[in-house]
Amino acid sequence: MYKPGTHIIATLKTSNQAKTNDYTGFKKLADRMIATFSLNKLGEVYHNFSPQGFTAVVCLSESHISIHTWPEYDLVNLDIYLSNHERSNDETVDRIFEEVVSFYDATIESAQRIIR
Repeated sequence: MYKPGTHIIATLKTSNQAKTNDYTGFKKLADRMIATFSLNKLGEVYHNFSPQGFTAVVCLSESHISIHTWPEYDLVNLDIYLSNHERSNDETVDRIFEEVVSFYDATIESAQRIIR
């Protein structure tokens, strides 16, 4: 039976260019969160841009986590959606969001929480 899940789309502000220039730190964070929250990774794409910034999409059986950084503007665009098909993941979405905000020592510029 289909149960709506939580989808957070946000823009974060951070001056931590060491973490927004290259995807390595975020990939370690994403892998740790996927294991911690018992999510199922189906595939992933990470790409560093030159001279700075990166984009990443992690496809999950529960849905996805995606990120795009703009170090030159101190911005991180984030998209997290987890379905509730086999279990409730609403709290997991919130915890992942909080961990990413903390990882980047960021403030939240904007955030939309959608139940779908």
